[in-house]
Amino acid sequence: MRIGFIGLGSMGSAMALNLVKAGHDVRAWNRSKVDQGSVPGVTLVERAADAFEADAVFTMLSDDPAIREVILDAGLLARAQPGLTHVVTSTISVAFARELARLHDAAGLGYVSAPVLGRPNVAASGRLNILAAGKADAVAAIEPLLAPLSRKVWKVGENPARANAAKLACNMMIAMAIEAMAEGVVLTESVGLDRADFFALILGTLFSGRAYESYSAQITERSFEPGFKARLALKDMRLATEASNEIGRTLPMLDAVREGLSKAVSGGLGEKDWSIIADMTVRGGDGVASSKNGAEGKP
Repeated sequence: MRIGFIGLGSMGSAMALNLVKAGHDVRAWNRSKVDQGSVPGVTLVERAADAFEADAVFTMLSDDPAIREVILDAGLLARAQPGLTHVVTSTISVAFARELARLHDAAGLGYVSAPVLGRPNVAASGRLNILAAGKADAVAAIEPLLAPLSRKVWKVGENPARANAAKLACNMMIAMAIEAMAEGVVLTESVGLDRADFFALILGTLFSGRAYESYSAQITERSFEPGFKARLALKDMRLATEASNEIGRTLPMLDAVREGLSKAVSGGLGEKDWSIIADMTVRGGDGVASSKNGAEGKP
């Protein structure tokens, strides 16, 4: 199948390569120059519009404004060939997902929200969890394309915004888990219990999920090189806050982790992994100045 791909960052390039390995003809565009050697088998095109000359197009751009600029402002929906299905795998706002669904419907195009769970190494191994929502025929059209990218596709209904709300909720809950582990360390280290021993306890009893396993290791090792950058996590927490405000609800734990990420980003730690907020909490105060050293793995 002819597939367009827009956005060849660490996630997008891994996904595009897996589509090539599955035998598809992938034509891709990125906002900045990409070395052909980093995406063997992918045809790099000069314009985003060229990527829309396909049966299906995947978009993996950083946020709502990037998608609006590249896709909507450039008028690509009006120029797309009939029958095309557009798959947006980015983490975007619930409101923007609704807008995209309306615009694609008006243009006579298929639209699927399909945000992903997993880091770049997971994307490279084709083991992402994909949250897919859209009209049944649109989802059916692109489901074979999701297979080489994913461990499992979670279909969450025909309303595309459901997938985006679920992705924001997942990221929100991971941030809360990171903060919960950090606060646990504050208590247990105050009486001399090593954080590695504390995490062995909680992983072996109450909290054995993947988020706890992954981020407890980073907190133990004081290793905060990015898998998911703090500045992008802050964007997601802001989108989750927008969604909660839209329904007139205040979510106190969300407010707390958003504030922690905001301090990290404003303190120059936006390129570190979002688990840097744990280091800031453990160190106390605003945590920012000392975390610049702690982020390098120094005690």
